[in-house]
Amino acid sequence: MYDLAVFWDWLAFGVRWLHVITAIAWIGSSFYFIALDLGLRKAPDLPPGAHGEEWQVHGGGFYHIRKFLVAPERMPEHLTWFKWESYSTWLSGFALLMIVYWAGGELYLIDQSKAELALWQGIAISAATLSIGWLVYDRLCKSGLAERPTLLMVLLFGLLVVMGWALNQVFTGRAMMLHLGAFTATIMSANVFFIIIPNQKIVVADLMAGRAPDPKYGKIAKLRSTHNNYLTLPVLFLMLSNHYPLAFATQYNWIIAALVFLMGVTIRHYFNSLHARTGNPTWTWLVTALLFLAIIWLSTAPMHQPLEEAEAQPLTATEQRLAAAPGFDQAHDVVLGRCSMCHAREPVWEGILWAPKGVLLETEGDIARNARAIYLQSGVSHAMPPANVTYMEPEDRAAIIAWYRAATR
Repeated sequence: MYDLAVFWDWLAFGVRWLHVITAIAWIGSSFYFIALDLGLRKAPDLPPGAHGEEWQVHGGGFYHIRKFLVAPERMPEHLTWFKWESYSTWLSGFALLMIVYWAGGELYLIDQSKAELALWQGIAISAATLSIGWLVYDRLCKSGLAERPTLLMVLLFGLLVVMGWALNQVFTGRAMMLHLGAFTATIMSANVFFIIIPNQKIVVADLMAGRAPDPKYGKIAKLRSTHNNYLTLPVLFLMLSNHYPLAFATQYNWIIAALVFLMGVTIRHYFNSLHARTGNPTWTWLVTALLFLAIIWLSTAPMHQPLEEAEAQPLTATEQRLAAAPGFDQAHDVVLGRCSMCHAREPVWEGILWAPKGVLLETEGDIARNARAIYLQSGVSHAMPPANVTYMEPEDRAAIIAWYRAATR
């Protein structure tokens, strides 16, 4: 079992690495095509149906790119589809969600102080948010609101805010942020899979059959692509938030998430305007800075659970098993003596205001709940304490290893 813990952590690392790589590819191509689309210029020698062209230089060569609003008169022999970047990003992200938040649900997913749920119930809610949220969004886009894109974006923002608040009623702050990001990423990837690529395939099929393509399919795809453009930056923030307790470990975390979505709009509006050569809206800098300052202010109200209340909270069955394992008392004393001055509800280490990563290590329940992380960070590796500032001795680490292995046989 202890070998499995090490393997599982490396599996999470590997999948996270893959997820980051594919996300870079997807977001990079998305940003590139948005900038390209907005920067197209008219030219007197454009062929019939061409909307504009762009000359670019990169890597020692020149590129001449033309865009056709519906389709060219003749189908080219070679056509490159940009879709697998999106699909692989979502699939790797979903795998990482299962590894971290489903398999590690008792630690990272469910907050028992908010809702007393079984692990399977938390996983069911997690899965439902990804599917039901997309269905609601898709229905809105297919309604008459498609002709009123600004109102549609406002309603989408409202849906995201409500989703963030609802998730925060049952999940940990960290899981709420991650799931809100996963829900948004699901919308983006589903837009590609269910709408953008199928519509493009209809146009290609019409061309190959000698029919005139219907321009409505391009219009529909353009709406969804615009939504993806404005949602990209908030998704990145939400995915990175699990490394920063100031973002997720406060009672206003769902409001912070809402403000991040607004920041995504202001930032993208600036760059979209710049690329389209429609102006230089520097006012978005001020609005973005004010929103970020508001987020910083909200983050200074962390959720502090009094130590007495935490000690009185009953242990779950898993926590009881870990606390009853041989060697727990010795490991407990090591963690209290070497780790709890920082990982406390009110840290006493100078310069630390909140527990790093939101990890608390003061009570028996805290230590049992974080057993795997303690084993990996302070047992088999020497990542914690950082630079060994509290002088954890080899025998202290051996005690942690012995306890965890005894508890997970």
